[in-house]
Amino acid sequence: MKRKIGFWEAFSIGVGGMVGGGIFAVLGLTIDLAKGAAPVAFLIAGIIALITSYSYVKLSITYPSEGGSIEYIVQAFGNNLFSSVVNNLLLISYVIMLSLYAYAFGSYASALFFGDEVMWFHKLCASAVIILFVMINLMGAFLTGKAEDLMVFIKVAILLIFVAAGIFSADFHRLSPEYWESMLKIVTGGLIIFLAYEGFELIANTAKDIDNPKRTLPRAFYSAVIFVIFLYVSIAIVTVGNVSFEEAKRAQDYVLAIATEPFFGKAGFVIISAAALLSTASAINATLYGGGRVGYLVAKLGELPSEFAKKVKEGYEGMLILGLMAIIFATSFDIQNISVAGSLGFLLIFGLVNLANFKLRNKTNSNALISILGTVLCFGAAAILVGYNAKNSPESLKSSLLVIVIVILFSFVYYKLGKKMQSILDEDLRKGI
Repeated sequence: MKRKIGFWEAFSIGVGGMVGGGIFAVLGLTIDLAKGAAPVAFLIAGIIALITSYSYVKLSITYPSEGGSIEYIVQAFGNNLFSSVVNNLLLISYVIMLSLYAYAFGSYASALFFGDEVMWFHKLCASAVIILFVMINLMGAFLTGKAEDLMVFIKVAILLIFVAAGIFSADFHRLSPEYWESMLKIVTGGLIIFLAYEGFELIANTAKDIDNPKRTLPRAFYSAVIFVIFLYVSIAIVTVGNVSFEEAKRAQDYVLAIATEPFFGKAGFVIISAAALLSTASAINATLYGGGRVGYLVAKLGELPSEFAKKVKEGYEGMLILGLMAIIFATSFDIQNISVAGSLGFLLIFGLVNLANFKLRNKTNSNALISILGTVLCFGAAAILVGYNAKNSPESLKSSLLVIVIVILFSFVYYKLGKKMQSILDEDLRKGI
């Protein structure tokens, strides 16, 4: 009999999914935008994630499926061109996350070995780490999978030690309102790093294997998001307190490593850099596995070519495609382009999941106001993110626009080919179990 997943395992999956490479990659970007209000920016993004987790709780209890978000979109809107676009957008968002983690890996590797950003080495490391974990996933990542829980514990422990030690040397004056940027910049700073919270949705993919789901899933979702909000806000407070805004801008891609030097010296720089490499590498491994699985499931729905569902050793052929696309993103775009594209993609997807829960509220026994609030917050946040960058940094929207146009065109052409689509993804749900 298959062992069921309990609260602590589900909690670990959610925390591990969120505390990947995101906090290492985008912290400096948020400080550059919000200055002393960076902790507030993380809190704003966290509140949106927490409200959205309500919809995931209700939907995952009602429709327990390894498809997670994919299943909810199909259940609410049917398997049609619209769902095809959304599900392919989810898949490409995983590619963007891969590229973000690889970019962060390259930044910290360059800082660790050269003490600064060396672009050729950065791109080499970013590409190499993706290739490495594509190979591992294709060969079967049994040992890596077993090590995931340990890696989650190590990286969270290091970050908590960073917070505990750094709080004593922090200059809290930098956090005062006189060092805050405009509210629009603060909100935008939070929205750009929203992708650092996206991993909580991975809990939904385990719903079929959860022990006592009606009790365990709500506790796991809410506690994981609340814990990570506390962790991120604390990290932002300590970092702003220990690094000048000028230094944070200069070392934007590896600011967390710089922030340890006032209280741990050069050893702290090395420890945090090593933790960043560990975190981003494990996040790449997990995202490749998850992205390969999403590609497989979307292909099974008839929304992607069958190559994504073909087995290669212990993985899927689609992993090769995802890895190649991630390398292109990681080596062609800067961190702001990647962050905006990733956050925008997940804000749109989470907005639609909230809308799906509202549409299915009678089946999921949900509060309509919370679902609508989540929908409005996610879509409103996406609009603010686009509007701010269109006015102040139009270059950063290039990759987002390119991704959305390609996804829509691909989905439209593939849909018109007449491929037969499944009405429901999960076999058990199809049988009415």
